[in-house]
Amino acid sequence: MSDPRLTPANDRVAAAHLTDAPADLHRVMATPRRIIRPVVDLLRTPDGARDRQLLWGETVDLYEERDGMGFVQARKDGYVGYVDSAALGPEETATHWVSAPASHLYRDADIKSPEHHMLSFGSRVTVLGDDAPLAETADGFIPRVHLRPVGKTMNDPVRVAALFRGTPYLWGGNSRSGLDCSGLVQAALLACGVTCPGDSDLQQSALGQSVTQSGDYRRGDLLFWKGHVAMVVDADTLIHANGTHMSVVLEPVEAAIRRIEAQGEGPITAHKRL
Repeated sequence: MSDPRLTPANDRVAAAHLTDAPADLHRVMATPRRIIRPVVDLLRTPDGARDRQLLWGETVDLYEERDGMGFVQARKDGYVGYVDSAALGPEETATHWVSAPASHLYRDADIKSPEHHMLSFGSRVTVLGDDAPLAETADGFIPRVHLRPVGKTMNDPVRVAALFRGTPYLWGGNSRSGLDCSGLVQAALLACGVTCPGDSDLQQSALGQSVTQSGDYRRGDLLFWKGHVAMVVDADTLIHANGTHMSVVLEPVEAAIRRIEAQGEGPITAHKRL
């Protein structure tokens, strides 16, 4: 059975086994669409559980719509699934992305005006106006200080991950409102221009080189367990979203290793260096 998540950029068959999915995506013409809600769940089946989430302004390829649900593939990582059709709008070329942990989209060019939405880190917008403090978009105004031009990346994934410290844990979450372990790693790496899958097992397979020397922890290394991933902050500390603390936390490396194994989740399965 093919994997329903990450696929090569031109391989559209990966999710064909999903319930009611198009039988052969190679033969279905994709229509580019843009996410027009702050956060939308990407579902395994039309009425199923959340696998991951998509953010405002992200581009997807739409393959089929049926009964108010669209079958899509995310451009950022190839993940596929179903979203509410009402969350899809016309494709639009983004000019900027939200580089603050979160921001607001205001009705007017005035921070005292009502906000339309809260936008999470990584959301993408198209700026229309000049260099005013509140950047104009077709959907409202957003503080320019919270934006970076598309293509201008960050350079320290650990610093990016730290922006989410205290964010609640959410299975399949990809936003400032809630993250899981692989969502945190993906957000940090994508912001630094590193291509990254959405799930920890895929991240373990795709990212970095294996480190074989025990205890050789360096900033930015990734530690994997079965179903879990954490990022090394320094030789003694890691950062991760986890269900024990139910948030993104800093934790001593050795204490985390002992705790996770004691919980029955086993030892580290891989140590990768980017």
